[in-house]
Amino acid sequence: MNEFIKKLTPYLIKMRRHFHQYPEAAWTEYVTTASIAEELKQLDFNLYMGKEILKAEARMGMPSNQEIADNEKRAIAEGVSAEWMEKMAGAFTGIVAAYDTGRPGSHIAIRFDIDALPIKESAEAGHFPADEGFISKREGFMHACGHDGHAAIGLGVARFIHEFKQRLYGRFTLLFQPGEEGGRGAKPMVEQGLLDSADYFIGGHIGIHSLKVGEIAATATKFLASTKINASFYGKSAHAGLSPNEGRNALLAAAAASLHLNGITRHADGHTRINVGKLEAGSGRNIVADFARMEIETRGESTELNENYMVPEARRIIEASAALYDVKAEIEMVGTAPSEECSKEWVERIQESVDESTAIHRVIPELTMGASEDATYMMQRVKQQGGSATYMIFGTPLSAGHHHPRFDYDEAVLPIAVETIGRAVLKLQQ
Repeated sequence: MNEFIKKLTPYLIKMRRHFHQYPEAAWTEYVTTASIAEELKQLDFNLYMGKEILKAEARMGMPSNQEIADNEKRAIAEGVSAEWMEKMAGAFTGIVAAYDTGRPGSHIAIRFDIDALPIKESAEAGHFPADEGFISKREGFMHACGHDGHAAIGLGVARFIHEFKQRLYGRFTLLFQPGEEGGRGAKPMVEQGLLDSADYFIGGHIGIHSLKVGEIAATATKFLASTKINASFYGKSAHAGLSPNEGRNALLAAAAASLHLNGITRHADGHTRINVGKLEAGSGRNIVADFARMEIETRGESTELNENYMVPEARRIIEASAALYDVKAEIEMVGTAPSEECSKEWVERIQESVDESTAIHRVIPELTMGASEDATYMMQRVKQQGGSATYMIFGTPLSAGHHHPRFDYDEAVLPIAVETIGRAVLKLQQ
């Protein structure tokens, strides 16, 4: 294992830096998916893409048809082959790699998210990707949550399975998932049945907490359930000086909603969150705004708190704010993630798995997630069928927080993650 990881490390860094330069938001990960496919086709995996891996009607928060067309044109211009584009057409991004050893054993599913964020990356000195020349080549998009590393780790795990295949039993499914940001990609994969026969599920994340490289958490806890909401307000435009009384101001309705949403009372049964992350309204200073649009998210410590308290409260306030200004409100749910817990047996399993590692020097039994992750849909499905699931955290110092323009991590975490997953897989063979 040590020699394999040593040889693999330059490849992991190379692929991470490649993915980092081509960040793509949810449902537009064409270049990313094609890059992964090109790497995987060299190994002993059956590859599945497009409608084979995503239930079309379960997808949420889709880009507009024009955005999809523009991104497909961009992907072709960046060299994605017609073979891959045909499979992904219509925003069916992501890829699944399956390997059957031909020997009786468990079915192990391992998930890696691959999407990026609509953030302009810092080009300032001291930001490692800028200093080393692999900053984002797409203005306004950035891998600011470590998914470039997750994709590279997934390719590393694929190479581990390929290298160690004579020692393995059962089946393996590697899920390179689109659309984690916004809670959009896991559910369509789950509803397509990709996890229905899995005995074990492994997921994980770089960072979250600022730790030392070589420190890992065997399980994560306190995943916040979340719902992503788009609210549109429709009013009536009018001349702001000549006849303001004839207008109905959608901007004011949205502004009022944004303030009152943040006034939702916290709940005695657990932590709750709300954020208005984006508000667009109006067309000019002398025009009563006839349209406004908001992007909102709610979170709760449990699925019940989120779905039965935060979402209804948010809906009530949006509708009341619209009524206050005599405008119409339309509400669209564009992403979800439930809360879930890891199976407790993974603490001892991971501790025993990495006991002989010279690189992994501390296993933390559990760390609080404190955020949302739609991998919980996959964990939930596997556990519902009597299987076992974990979501690990791979420690690294963080130069800035997640979703920040200067977010980065120590690339030495990449081989640590591959080794941890590889050793866990070997443990499950015993």
